[in-house]
Amino acid sequence: MMQPREVAPYQWEIPKGYVEGMRVPARIFASKRLLDKALEDRAALQIANVATLPGIVGAAMAMPDIHWGYGFPIGGVAATDVDAGGVVSPGGVGFDIGCGVRLLRSDLDWERDVKTRVKELVPMLGKRVPRGVGGKGRMQLSGHEVDRVLAEGVKFPLARGVGWEEDLENVEDGGTIEGAEPELVSHRAKERGGPQLGSLGAGNHFIEIQVIDEISDGGAAEAMGLFDGQVVVMIHSGSRGMGHQTCQEYVREIDRVMPHLGITVPDRQLGCAPIGHDVADRYLGAMSAAGNYAKANRHLLTDAAREAFAVTFDRPATSLGMSVVYDVSHNLAKIEEYEVDGKTRRLCVHRKGATRAFGPQHSELPDAYKPIGQPVIIPGSMGTASYVLVGTDGARRHSFSSTCHGAGRAMSRTAAKKQMSGMELKRDLEGRGITLATSQWKLLSEEAPYAYKDVSEVVRACEGAGISRVVARMRPVGVVKG
Repeated sequence: MMQPREVAPYQWEIPKGYVEGMRVPARIFASKRLLDKALEDRAALQIANVATLPGIVGAAMAMPDIHWGYGFPIGGVAATDVDAGGVVSPGGVGFDIGCGVRLLRSDLDWERDVKTRVKELVPMLGKRVPRGVGGKGRMQLSGHEVDRVLAEGVKFPLARGVGWEEDLENVEDGGTIEGAEPELVSHRAKERGGPQLGSLGAGNHFIEIQVIDEISDGGAAEAMGLFDGQVVVMIHSGSRGMGHQTCQEYVREIDRVMPHLGITVPDRQLGCAPIGHDVADRYLGAMSAAGNYAKANRHLLTDAAREAFAVTFDRPATSLGMSVVYDVSHNLAKIEEYEVDGKTRRLCVHRKGATRAFGPQHSELPDAYKPIGQPVIIPGSMGTASYVLVGTDGARRHSFSSTCHGAGRAMSRTAAKKQMSGMELKRDLEGRGITLATSQWKLLSEEAPYAYKDVSEVVRACEGAGISRVVARMRPVGVVKG
């Protein structure tokens, strides 16, 4: 079988013909070691399969954190031409629609303010964050209120007095994804999501208290209000049962419709429909609505974090400077314009486990970030570093303004649990100075650091490829797991 060839630093191309029916090449942004891992777990084959989608342009792409997923690999990016038969594929968004990351800054210094209080702070945060499979969130919703969240995103909890008005400025899409159609989300999905708003969920979702331990770009850090030794809070969560149910239902419906559309793909999980077809357009409306739910969910979790800090330090969160640096999703499909073959085209850009990374001066950026580019929040694995990056003009040229979203799994959850028990991992992390909130210890080792790729290598590959730039590195000091 043909081997990928390096076409530019940290860019590897799989030519057409690797999989029968490829319409464009596939491109993987990675170091040689990360590429070999993608070949080993067959995620590279998945991104080659993506290159068979009708209407795809440029190349099917994968970020350095690529690993096996449903249809698309996690870390997959594909842009299809909206006006030339391009399709949308729910597998290119994923089941946790709108899953993403929010970063809160503070005025607190680790050594001066927090180090001696962290064992009080982390349990305080854990008590205020509903988590685990199922469960109820911080804001219970009636039927009408569920529709409002799906339509309005962050603006709904703000209207209920939760959060700060200025939060909206630093949330992707201004806190509300346009085109959301709550009526296209099923009663069952609303039934599942209604009780869960403001909850963390399970699996790899978390809230971490982190300390900035390295600044790589002082100007960009200053624009974001970041400084060395600063305490920040990272929130990683999504659309809970709402998004999962929505994806599941549209996957089934598109699977039923596909045989009548004359579309063939090498993997049934790549089920898709042309944009403009009824089922495709309904999926996009429902997906956008679930994405709004995910934004509102992280907003409620922000309120929990601010409350925990305020109680611990006996000061209002406003006086602690706990503003939103940025909130960005990494499981969405968005209609965006790019130049392809010398012409500006409307593209449906699927990002599944990939982060939008607009470069400087993009019209959708907040004024404060126009000079530096869009903040990109990259969580590492539990117990390892996380990063703040910024988008680049290179991302627009090379990756449809996309970059990585995290470390990326290197090991299945089952394999991870066999290496170490949850309690052993707890002791190991605490031995490294990381305080954990009470958790389901049996499941903890599923998310152990050794189960993930080296996030520093992932970030270096993105920087080497020119699709994002490192601003700051953080280390965890407190963890609340889903």
